[in-house]
Amino acid sequence: MRIADRERVEGGRERISLVPESLDDLWHLQYVLEPGDLVSGDTTGGEREHLRVEIEVKDVEFARFANRLRVSGVIVDCSREDQLGQHHTLNVEEREEVTVTKRWQSDQLERLQEAVEASENPDVAIATVEEGAAYVHTVAQYGVEERASITGPTGKGEFARPRKELFAELGTVLDRMDVEAIILAGPGFTKGDALDYIRENHPDLAGKVTTVDTASVGDRGVHEVLKRGAVDEVQAETRIAREAEAIDELMARIAEGAKAAYGIDEVAEAAEYGAVEELLVLDERLRRERADEGDWGVDANGLVETVEQQGGEVTVFSREFDPGKQLQNLGGVAALLRYRLN
Repeated sequence: MRIADRERVEGGRERISLVPESLDDLWHLQYVLEPGDLVSGDTTGGEREHLRVEIEVKDVEFARFANRLRVSGVIVDCSREDQLGQHHTLNVEEREEVTVTKRWQSDQLERLQEAVEASENPDVAIATVEEGAAYVHTVAQYGVEERASITGPTGKGEFARPRKELFAELGTVLDRMDVEAIILAGPGFTKGDALDYIRENHPDLAGKVTTVDTASVGDRGVHEVLKRGAVDEVQAETRIAREAEAIDELMARIAEGAKAAYGIDEVAEAAEYGAVEELLVLDERLRRERADEGDWGVDANGLVETVEQQGGEVTVFSREFDPGKQLQNLGGVAALLRYRLN
């Protein structure tokens, strides 16, 4: 994410012009936009007429597979006056500047800064391999995505194929990917043999590869890689790894009956007593509460501000991957505490 311009405007609001540089940035924007915000950008009218519009936001949708963010609402300013008051959807895409005017919450500004800093992190691929199977995933801030699955028996047997065929397919997939680092993981010696093949046949890739021992491949293998912090070694702490660490600590404390709270009632009480060391909240739940679509009965912005004013940290979880799903099962909000309340 690149911040092109920012300025204070009337009513305690701030106008920030942003240039999303990746799908991750569009994903971040989804969770800082709320109903009532003003968003302006370039669009097209009838007969492909170029227009500059500003809309009051009603709905936001991250269209992951269309590589865009759809921001829908009512036009409040436009280069054509006859369009005022019309409903319109602004398609925000990578490399296109968009301007957002709103009362920014502290966690939303932190999220923008996180996106700015993350743009400097290297893109990482995780390849997990065992006898007869290889999988390739990419790590993004909005989640982990499988890019390739290569299977087929190797070794002995009538239908077995040479291991080099498996390694060749894996090398071809990795060669086509625009990544700066590759984590090669899996059980046993197969990953080592795969690395030897890559060194011999894809020397340009070899310097990007780090190997990690895991008991599994595929999704479970990727989870092991993330949990062990291997991604952190090649990428400044990723959102996924941070959330996995926080949720593991929360679950351990809950199991021990230690310093933890979950559910809005427990968390709000802990915040009231200044006991929250780290607030864990699901992005989608926070968005719903801010839009008055939730059922907490607690001011979400007030909760976040209270925790921060008391020196606590706030971690907003993505619903896109496992730690967020675990948090969702706990009501979408939890806290690591400085001390037990009872």
